[in-house]
Amino acid sequence: MRGLTTFTPLFRAPASSLTRSFSTTPSRAFARITIAGNLGAQPELRATSTGREVVSYSIATSHGHKDDRQTSWWRVTNFAPEGPARDLLLSLPKGTLLLVEGDANMRSYEDAEGKKNSILNITQRHFEVLRRSQSAEHHGAEGSS
Repeated sequence: MRGLTTFTPLFRAPASSLTRSFSTTPSRAFARITIAGNLGAQPELRATSTGREVVSYSIATSHGHKDDRQTSWWRVTNFAPEGPARDLLLSLPKGTLLLVEGDANMRSYEDAEGKKNSILNITQRHFEVLRRSQSAEHHGAEGSS
């Protein structure tokens, strides 16, 4: 009979299999969000406090039953440099149906009255035009970035 000191677990994994074999960098937590909704207004080009140009826009999504429909507004920021993708985004009219994938993070701040608030920041990584608004002057080809 074997003693308890010689007992070896059957399901013990080798130490090397506990590490991530597909990456040489340490793992990192992240949050991603995907939104399909309509542009609330034409995207705007603006400058940050450091002078960097960004494109900002809002997307509306609806949920609930027909008689109790509610709208959620999502504020999205795009840091893409000048180029065709940014030009396409800036040309989209209000009402365009977009699919947006982005990074999500919470930012805390204190308002003028000293009250602490939190806001969800969405930084666009990718977008796809699903349908241009009916009010668009040109019904051109759909694009993506």
